[in-house]
Amino acid sequence: MSYRAPVAEMAFALRHVAGLDQAIASGALGDLTIEDAEAILHEAGRVADSVIAPLNKVGDRHGTPLHDGVVTTPPGWKAAYRTWIEGGWNGLSAEPDYGGQGLPLLINAACNEMWNAASIAFGLCPLLTAGAIEALTAHGSEELKARYLGKLVSGEWTATMNLTEPQAGSDLSLLRSRAEPAGDGSYRITGSKIYITYGEHDLTDNIVHLVLARLKDAPAGTRGISLFLVPKFLPDGSRNDLRCSGIEHKLGIHGSPTCSMAFGDHGGATGWLIGEENRGLACMFTMMNSARLNVGLQGVGIAERAYQQALTYARDRRQGRTTGAETTSPIVEHADVQRMLLTMKAYTAAARGICYVTAEGLDAAHGPEGKAGNDRASLLTPVAKAFATDIANEVTSLGVQVHGGMGFVEETGAAQHMRDARILAIYEGTNGIQAIDLVTRKLPLNGGATVQAQIASMRRAVEGVLKDAAPAFGHTAARLRAAIESLDRATSFQLKALGSNRPDAALAGATPYLRLFGLAQGGACLARAALASSAALKAGETDPAHAARIALARFYAENLLVAAGGLEESVIDGGAFTEGAALALAS
Repeated sequence: MSYRAPVAEMAFALRHVAGLDQAIASGALGDLTIEDAEAILHEAGRVADSVIAPLNKVGDRHGTPLHDGVVTTPPGWKAAYRTWIEGGWNGLSAEPDYGGQGLPLLINAACNEMWNAASIAFGLCPLLTAGAIEALTAHGSEELKARYLGKLVSGEWTATMNLTEPQAGSDLSLLRSRAEPAGDGSYRITGSKIYITYGEHDLTDNIVHLVLARLKDAPAGTRGISLFLVPKFLPDGSRNDLRCSGIEHKLGIHGSPTCSMAFGDHGGATGWLIGEENRGLACMFTMMNSARLNVGLQGVGIAERAYQQALTYARDRRQGRTTGAETTSPIVEHADVQRMLLTMKAYTAAARGICYVTAEGLDAAHGPEGKAGNDRASLLTPVAKAFATDIANEVTSLGVQVHGGMGFVEETGAAQHMRDARILAIYEGTNGIQAIDLVTRKLPLNGGATVQAQIASMRRAVEGVLKDAAPAFGHTAARLRAAIESLDRATSFQLKALGSNRPDAALAGATPYLRLFGLAQGGACLARAALASSAALKAGETDPAHAARIALARFYAENLLVAAGGLEESVIDGGAFTEGAALALAS
């Protein structure tokens, strides 16, 4: 089965969970209207469904072979990419001064979900280009912006991020790549990088590499790293001194070339400084929030696709008899299969809501809210990235389970979703790093006021359900309230541990804390959607999707949110494992 973008559900989440209606009404999004937003989503859905999605299995089977330094993308890839950039999708949220459309990140987030649901391997290429556009816009010289931004925004050229080296994974302080001034304003870059997504390909004529390297006599550690723009082809048309030295053979995302890159075989690749010397990480972090959010959206996309396929299979596959049935029943009628499918759907919708709310915060950071919006987005970004990608692994695994033995073979495609999803919890900062970031950097924002404001926002969702009082909500309010209170107590514990100079106590519970945060925030998002649907039903609307949203919020609250109490205990009482960890692991 292929993919069909759930445009109506996505638009509903944008409007009633992420607050698109209010943002438009306030004038914060210029002259954008709801009709405009929905038209964009429908067209994006058409492109994702008909142009990109059919290539997903093709990319998985063909891979990206490297011969004589040239990487060949899968059949159909180049034509699909050309169609995609001709539609203007690459510059959706980029600055109009450089050819972009200047639309809010919230709209772009929904579109990114679709591209990656259609094919993560395809969607990875523009994700990296978007990050480079953001860094170059914020920190590049006027000359570099004039030379490169227009072609990057249009998609005529693509871009990469060159961070990782063989001896330095997530620890960038160990980078060894070098840069030396050439005396003409440029630099000569030498060194090697690994895991460079789309480091070489045949989709475009040029590839713009953003490379982290050290200058001579730079300070040790991360304070001595600079960022350079190093194009595959130089402005005079000559080939730069860089090459793809190998292609990784991976568990998944086979249609995306993951390259090893060599710079400076013949004296040094020519590059230009972005930002200030020794301030490269600051430039990289400019794009970190949106890049991590986009990886979270990849998780939402692949989870949605896995759910759609599992649901279709469960409706067609007949096995066993349900109670009272005289003939073999479709497996979708069995309670345990229903439980799996609802878990898939609920987690996906919850993660979508978290990602959209995070995108709204990033948009708000550029409007009247300013710092408050930025702080909210900063708090939610590690949650969006880690929760959405964790559930992507769980949902795609459940998709295989729903298919049974047919899920374990490659014929159905369920196994590909599971393989493709596995990387999401690893790249763009592992989910363990996201948990550390949340606890040590984001919780203390404004003395804890930012996280308390977010918890207060979750509590307002509980108040809304209590006020609505519709019987269809069941125990939603009680379960959501209990989860939020668990989050509140766990938050207090973490802040006290940090404040009393007990960082190990906080770090030991960082991962369960992030999961708890994601569970509670996801429940609040589903509750908001259900409340909007309840109001629509009371107003006389008959769309069955409204009752479905209420039922989904209830399932999530009564079946998934109940894990919150255990996670709270793990955060507060579970950290003692560190005392005996060395002994336990030594045996």
